[in-house]
Amino acid sequence: MNPFLLNQQRVTRRQFFGKSAAGIGGVALASLLKEDAVAAAVNQMGLPGFPHFAPKAKRVVCMWQGGAPSHVDLFDHKPMLEKMAGQDIPASVRGTTRLSTMTSGASKWPMVPAIKPYQRWGQSGTEITTMMPGIGSIADDICVVRSMNTEAVNHAPGVTFFMTGSQVPGRPSMGAWLSYGLGCESEELPAFVVMTSSDRGRTCGQLFFDYYWGAGFLPSRYQGVRFRNTGDPVPYLQNPPGISRDARRQLLDDINAMNADHLADYGDPEIETRISQYEMAFRMQTSVPGLLDFSNEPKSVLEMYGPDVLTKGSYANNCLIARRLLERGVRFVQIMHSGWDQHGNLFTQLEEQCRDTDLPSSALVKDLKQRGLLDDTLVTWGGEFGRTPFGQGDPNKPTGRDHFGRAYSWWLAGGGVKPGTTYGQTDDFGWNITADPAHVHDMQATIMNLCGINHEAHTFRYQGRQFRLTDVHGSILKGMLA
Repeated sequence: MNPFLLNQQRVTRRQFFGKSAAGIGGVALASLLKEDAVAAAVNQMGLPGFPHFAPKAKRVVCMWQGGAPSHVDLFDHKPMLEKMAGQDIPASVRGTTRLSTMTSGASKWPMVPAIKPYQRWGQSGTEITTMMPGIGSIADDICVVRSMNTEAVNHAPGVTFFMTGSQVPGRPSMGAWLSYGLGCESEELPAFVVMTSSDRGRTCGQLFFDYYWGAGFLPSRYQGVRFRNTGDPVPYLQNPPGISRDARRQLLDDINAMNADHLADYGDPEIETRISQYEMAFRMQTSVPGLLDFSNEPKSVLEMYGPDVLTKGSYANNCLIARRLLERGVRFVQIMHSGWDQHGNLFTQLEEQCRDTDLPSSALVKDLKQRGLLDDTLVTWGGEFGRTPFGQGDPNKPTGRDHFGRAYSWWLAGGGVKPGTTYGQTDDFGWNITADPAHVHDMQATIMNLCGINHEAHTFRYQGRQFRLTDVHGSILKGMLA
């Protein structure tokens, strides 16, 4: 949006709050009086003119697989690695590819084939590892992208790059950009929710930093709300002992009135954030307990998500919560799971990681589909990069794979994605992309496009420059669109 128009809106808003009896304090009173239409109008407000065109996806769930799933073991079958197992990947193939310092100075590059067989799944015949029968069962609903690529070679920069468009922290995350542009469809839940989990053995060692779902230089009201794995999912949802809901409401009304006065004086968007977050927290006192009550879920649905579905903080539990959030109007759900960093335990940990995440990932797609939500919900599954086609460790008996950003795989479903297809190709070694490259910025642009947003026009002026999620890059991956 033009920054001068945004400033003009800000001035108009300041005058409104300062002179009108229908300011934010009035909105709080309207909530008390259950004038739902007024509250909904405030909550749903996005930017004028958004979306830019009719969206294919009204909501997004990002199933983030932290640590980097191995594309050559899971989604990109390379018989050549088996045929030439143990031999060095030719220098002509490796070229000048940037690798991490763990292997960049290696003298041997022994090929390691997929650790388990592949199988063709569904009518589409998409090749997917037998370690993921759940995802195999939805092969006809997904598009497997085999040509993802990134410049990042380490975890935190790689995650930050996809989530914010820069390897350096400080910019708004994708969920924040979408919330800022499109607003919120729910009166009782945030537009952007984040949940995290880890493998049982916590083998990955990677941390989930707040800036992965931060608002950067956008007003902080657009940052993701993280649901915790222990205790109350959101702190301070319960009233203190001796404080009734009516007393809490009266206290908030008084605080909001004071904040409205400050907002009229200073026009600081963070004051507006404070008001809206107080109101959201009050509503979440009622909505969150119901959200987490699975007593009305059919046994068949719970079984579909796997044996860990009722274990709080598990990936399966988070996937079911994600479906319940999406059907209640949350716009962007970010599920982050660590455990895919197999430097020295590829032959044991990878299969275990698949076992923990396979059924819940596929169940979320199936659950959305049977509820009629998949067509306008975009589901994404992937990590920050892939893993090397050569083995890491003792060249004569490798035990792992290193980071690899030159080529790797993702999959997507619903929300305008062409089902039962593959996009992009790599060479016989899973090293170089040979058709339809999909850079990180391209995927960001495509996700924004499916949500009805022109990624080049969705900007925010900060420190004298117009910023956007895709920086100055990004092309829509039209070949994967329905």
